[in-house]
Amino acid sequence: MSLSQQTRQVSFSSYLVSPGELSEALKKNPPTKISTSPRVVPVCAAWFMPNDPEGRKGIDIFRKHRIPQARFFDLDAIKDPESPYPHMLPTAETFADAMGELGIRRDDEVVVYDTEELGIFSAPRVGWTLRVFGHPKVHILNNYRLWVREGYPTETGEPQQVERTAYPLPTYDSKLVIPYLELKEIAKEHRKEGAKEVEILDARSYGRWAGTDPEPRPGLSSGHIPGSKSLPFQELLDPETKTYRSGPELRKVFEEREVDASKSIISSCGTGVTASIIETALKEAEYGDPSLRRVYDGSWTEWAQRVKPSDGLIKKVT
Repeated sequence: MSLSQQTRQVSFSSYLVSPGELSEALKKNPPTKISTSPRVVPVCAAWFMPNDPEGRKGIDIFRKHRIPQARFFDLDAIKDPESPYPHMLPTAETFADAMGELGIRRDDEVVVYDTEELGIFSAPRVGWTLRVFGHPKVHILNNYRLWVREGYPTETGEPQQVERTAYPLPTYDSKLVIPYLELKEIAKEHRKEGAKEVEILDARSYGRWAGTDPEPRPGLSSGHIPGSKSLPFQELLDPETKTYRSGPELRKVFEEREVDASKSIISSCGTGVTASIIETALKEAEYGDPSLRRVYDGSWTEWAQRVKPSDGLIKKVT
């Protein structure tokens, strides 16, 4: 079998991958020390909010049980350490170093997954991060809760040491990210004649968006960016399994919110994690022009700390 046939054999047809598809791919592609052909590598993106009522940590859940041979991508460590905002995108150098540390090669097919406890939550953020840095083959498992329920194998305890790889320095794709200053200009022009036509979707709860419920980070005002629409990420997921709804169901959610698919679409949330759930849902539903879809990395945590009260750029529902 040629290398190209071998690669084709394990390639997935869509961005979202079912537990059955991942299991088949891993069976066809067992890890060996001698093979240099592209591999399918499960990457655990387990992450919990800083105010998690049970005080859970991603690394503890990873040790408790995981997909065999999985690597742990730590959202709180693989980030921009200079930023005052949590887990902002890392530099290209930090990203390449982290991927090398995880033993991932650039031609590996990476399947990112979350926790059984939360279902789809943080994997879309790590998947989006890999896309920003141009990793060629990235997918999201839909989802680990089903993987466990359907009886696919798991392992426990300390993971095996992986051999470090020389991951090449990637290029940062700025087209997938909207920076604060650009979004601020858009928000200032909202409702003015000739303003740029954009849709801003906010994945936080309606109460936080409306400004009636507090933010989980102490001292941070709740409310929303002018012109943004509330779209709590839970509405994009099956209420029981916490998997993504089907493409047609997702389209219906966006249509009911009157999201104009012809406009540039920006996804936002608290710190840029669940915004990526919206971005992935847009991708799965094939909604909007992919070249006009962006994630606001700093999201509400950056926004509420950087805008001045005199700017009038924190809106609340009164």
